[in-house]
Amino acid sequence: MTHLIRATAAGGALLAAAALLVTAPAQAAPGHTRDGDYLNLTVTKEGDGRAGGTRGTLLLCDPPQGHSRAAEACAELAAVGGDITRIPPAKGAICSMIYAPVTAQARGEWNGRPIEYRETFSNSCVMAARTGPVFALDG
Repeated sequence: MTHLIRATAAGGALLAAAALLVTAPAQAAPGHTRDGDYLNLTVTKEGDGRAGGTRGTLLLCDPPQGHSRAAEACAELAAVGGDITRIPPAKGAICSMIYAPVTAQARGEWNGRPIEYRETFSNSCVMAARTGPVFALDG
């Protein structure tokens, strides 16, 4: 009889634990933002096929992480409400007129709104002058 009582008590404890797991609020995965502020960023060198390639990263902003200038990129995005096209051009930037096109892409979410951005720049200097630290994916 005592084995039956122990088994019933153990079963009841398991059911209670299972009920807590089912009714507990869902938690965000570690490292994922609560407010949805994240962007998948890529920079692709276009052109003749030499030295091309794509670099990419996931920029998270709570806390800032994803590349070497993540904190600056998150601050820049916060200042423009996540709209990359509203980032003010760098003052005094001087870029060569060498044509070495790069395409910058961003997909993600900012303040609960979907973000889709794609633009091709004449070279990486122009991209940096127009997008600030957001696409600074090199260390």
